[in-house]
Amino acid sequence: MNKRKELLEKHPYKIWEGKDGKWYTYLPDDEKGRLLIKRKSLQGIEDVVIAQIKEDETNPTIADVFEEWNNRRLELGKIAKSTYDRDNRFFRRHFSTFGGRKIKSITENDIIDFLERQIAEHNLSAKGYAGLAGITRGLLKYAKRKGYIDLKISETLSDMDMTDSSFKRTKKKDSGEVFSESETEKIMRYLKDNLDIQNLGLLLLFVTGMRVGELASLKHNDIGAYTITIQRTETYYKGEDGRNVYEVAQTPKTEAGERDIVIPDGYAWLLRKLQITNPFEEYIFVKNGERMTTNCFRARLYRVCEKLGIPKRSPHKIRKTYASILLDGNTDRKFIERQLGHTDISCTEQFYHRDRRTIEEKREIINGIPEFKPVF
Repeated sequence: MNKRKELLEKHPYKIWEGKDGKWYTYLPDDEKGRLLIKRKSLQGIEDVVIAQIKEDETNPTIADVFEEWNNRRLELGKIAKSTYDRDNRFFRRHFSTFGGRKIKSITENDIIDFLERQIAEHNLSAKGYAGLAGITRGLLKYAKRKGYIDLKISETLSDMDMTDSSFKRTKKKDSGEVFSESETEKIMRYLKDNLDIQNLGLLLLFVTGMRVGELASLKHNDIGAYTITIQRTETYYKGEDGRNVYEVAQTPKTEAGERDIVIPDGYAWLLRKLQITNPFEEYIFVKNGERMTTNCFRARLYRVCEKLGIPKRSPHKIRKTYASILLDGNTDRKFIERQLGHTDISCTEQFYHRDRRTIEEKREIINGIPEFKPVF
């Protein structure tokens, strides 16, 4: 009786007796929102309600499964709040209709059809699809573990007919992805000649290639004689007021992110400078008693670029510039992986390696080749 009462308390609609002596209530309905039902007795109507609630508990919607899975990951500390918010936004964007389906009603073909339609409707790039497939795989594996479904998740996703032509191609010009040789020299010279705390941070990005979130979370005990130990990063999420909340995660962005970055001897003075910067604060980059966020460095870089007449680029473009310099110098690939905190050099070569020379610099090179001197 207690269990029966507990289940009935979960029913969202009123149960009432009509003038005809029969009993009425509503049940949730996927198409109409709610459906009116009637039975001859109170027990009869309660039996229908309880059966529906039991069915809902063992056959939730895809949206319910996602919410439970995502909340659990956050509670267990498996993901940061920023990842939790990002995946919520991703789910709302792609699962607005499909998310209402009962989890037990979907088949392998339903999943494939859903993903293929999302690629087409949203003109997804390969990276965008990877994000969609990631949360789809995660929530379905969770549903399988809970006993809701018995689908072969990995096999289903691998069976999809995917080629490079399936995705939106986003070819970006190299000139917009890195700082050229002349731009790099110009910015670094300016930063050194105007060395306040923010410019010190930007200069450090150019000679280490670290992520800006790693820079903003540096502490004094991370600094060695010729190395910087990376062991944490900044994350952010949307607060209840809609504004970004910045926090320091006590682990790097990836497992490979925990590393010691070697700094060139010619810039060892930067490390000595860091050791005496804000010596009584927990973090190195502090201004007016507050830890400086990634936005502080991003905004400063934009202002420096504007002042020097250089197209504005983000701090991540400094990281790509650093990677391109190492790759152009035929540096040992394993060393590059460690410096950047990447797990695979192919990632570095595919997404970070860019041509840093301007057209004028290329003309100078080709005009200096003896074989191309005019012969008439």
